Amino acid sequence: MPVLTLLVFIFIFLLIVLVPLKALWIQVFFMVELQDVFNAISPTGLSPDQRKAFYAIRNCRSTALGSHVDRCCSCGHINISYNSCRNRHCPKCQGSKQYEWVQAQLSKILPVPYFHLVFTLPSQLNTVIYQNQKLLYSLLLKSAGDTITELARDPKFFSAQSGATVILHTWGQNPSFHPHVHCIVPGGGLSLDGLRFVRSGKSFFIPVKVLSRKFRGKFLFYLKRAWQTENIKFFGNAVNLSYGTNFLNFIDTLYLLDWVAFSKKPFKSPDIVVKYLGRYTHRVAISNSRIVDFNESTVTFKWKDYKDDCKVKLMTLKIEEFVRRFLLHVLPSGFTRIRHYGILSSCNIKSKLSLCFRLSGIISFFLKVERYIRPCPLCRGSMVFAGIVNPGIPVP
Repeated sequence: MPVLTLLVFIFIFLLIVLVPLKALWIQVFFMVELQDVFNAISPTGLSPDQRKAFYAIRNCRSTALGSHVDRCCSCGHINISYNSCRNRHCPKCQGSKQYEWVQAQLSKILPVPYFHLVFTLPSQLNTVIYQNQKLLYSLLLKSAGDTITELARDPKFFSAQSGATVILHTWGQNPSFHPHVHCIVPGGGLSLDGLRFVRSGKSFFIPVKVLSRKFRGKFLFYLKRAWQTENIKFFGNAVNLSYGTNFLNFIDTLYLLDWVAFSKKPFKSPDIVVKYLGRYTHRVAISNSRIVDFNESTVTFKWKDYKDDCKVKLMTLKIEEFVRRFLLHVLPSGFTRIRHYGILSSCNIKSKLSLCFRLSGIISFFLKVERYIRPCPLCRGSMVFAGIVNPGIPVP
């Protein structure tokens, strides 16, 4: 009888406690990756940029890309490893790029609090934006940067020359098409006469409603100008907008909407800013750590539901839909998705930003960015490239 009771207890325990943890078991012991999903499907109808990203991720660190030898400069240890694809959409290839980018930003961090702003476009624009990605992504970044720098110069708000680092993200948590930008703004700047360093208060110096309206006006102004110069193209369901004044009427309806702009909790110290930038700047639409289950027909991943108190939930999609959503976020070739404005722009670093450091009592220093070098697993020395073992095979 005690044995039967024990077996019943074990069965109930497995049913109630362990079965819901199936996704966790799979993630820990099998480590499902985006590459595994891509290897199980061959999508059609891809753009050249999507095709390039798809096969890069699919072949990353595999025999298809070949292999190479690294040798330790200190102990002579030799390591043979597969080549990485280095595609910016690959979740496995962002570590070294992130490290090098963060190192380049260290010398640009002012000794002031930093604020985090988010600007989002209305969903009504999604189709037009997706059909004109390179142009309208650029207008989105420029509109956000100009909004912050112009309002900061206004005597009603800050009366100073400020700046912003603007980062484009095109995905939501699901990961649907959701273009928006994250802006990191220093709580300080150069006075309009260039003689003083001005510090802001603890809260952001521009009201959110003012930001939202200014951003709306900026973007729609640039959008209308792009249409007038015939730089916007329309395809499929959006072709109707190309007739007569339909597009201008469409823009008029967008003026009536409340555009989303909000300020997140400010960063407490410059160190936190650097760590945050490192995590945020080189993200991809979905990381390997979020994929918890995968079979021949479906993919299950974690997502955060912001409408339900930021609860972490599981979502299951058909593999075709999952891959389609991921490839929506492949950026145009050569597009720069991280841009600096105001005193942080490249043309102002050695003049206005350096002056900000001097006026604030901090000696500015500009670090030489060194390439990320993998440490030796035995002595922690530097592993350097020693030769190619296998050059790989051409992508189909």
